[in-house]
Amino acid sequence: MTLLAHDRYCDEIALQVGRLREVLTSGADPAATVPTCPDWTLEDLVRHVGRALRWSGTIVGTRAEEEVPEDRVPGSAGPGTRGDVAALDAWLAESGRVVVDALREAGPDARAWSWAGIHTAGFWARRMTHELVVHGADAALAAGRPVEAVAPEVAADAVDEWLEIVRFVQRALPDGPAKELRAPGRSIRLHATDAPAGLDAEWLIELPEEGVTWRRGPAEADVTLRGPLTEVLFVFYRRLPPDTPGVDVLGDRKLLEFWLEQATFG
Repeated sequence: MTLLAHDRYCDEIALQVGRLREVLTSGADPAATVPTCPDWTLEDLVRHVGRALRWSGTIVGTRAEEEVPEDRVPGSAGPGTRGDVAALDAWLAESGRVVVDALREAGPDARAWSWAGIHTAGFWARRMTHELVVHGADAALAAGRPVEAVAPEVAADAVDEWLEIVRFVQRALPDGPAKELRAPGRSIRLHATDAPAGLDAEWLIELPEEGVTWRRGPAEADVTLRGPLTEVLFVFYRRLPPDTPGVDVLGDRKLLEFWLEQATFG
């Protein structure tokens, strides 16, 4: 696994904020239900993302040594009036600037508390990148639009990070939401068919009792999820269905469905 450069994450955050703003201001109904997060409207989703950006930006900007309560994050409440798209858009734009400015000023190695025990600004650059990538897909689906292609290196890193989060949840919360995500002797393969040479966009995921493990590279598995990298990412993250055009499920489909049913916390 190779992380992206810190500035690359910062650039991607800015890009993804711009994409989300474009969805929000393109005539979409802010009260539309987000099909992949049905408890939220599009406006709820945007407010969630904006708060996350400001929260992480405050953690990095203050070099926080412990978790920062949301009520201490400047501007986290967002616009006071619901349904005001212009105000929501301006607030989201500022939220993006808050985190990108804080991350660029800090650099990747600056100390900053995180829930994952990786107490660096670099953790937050990566986390906010993929928070935006995934919720950008949510927003597009709420607006009735196709999800946008994700840059290959970003999509591959998002798969890696999601696997790391699953493993962290299994180890940190043994009785938590991923406790049933075990199938000793069984394996899942992800295979991106359109990845550029050298990206190595294949994964072998195994589910032993001690928790999920994985490695990059070609291998045989009980089930293979195969297709374009963006679609593989979003199926694996439960944003697109496995029968999405261009995607194939080869082998034990029930094993892939088991993963998708159990990895429900992202």
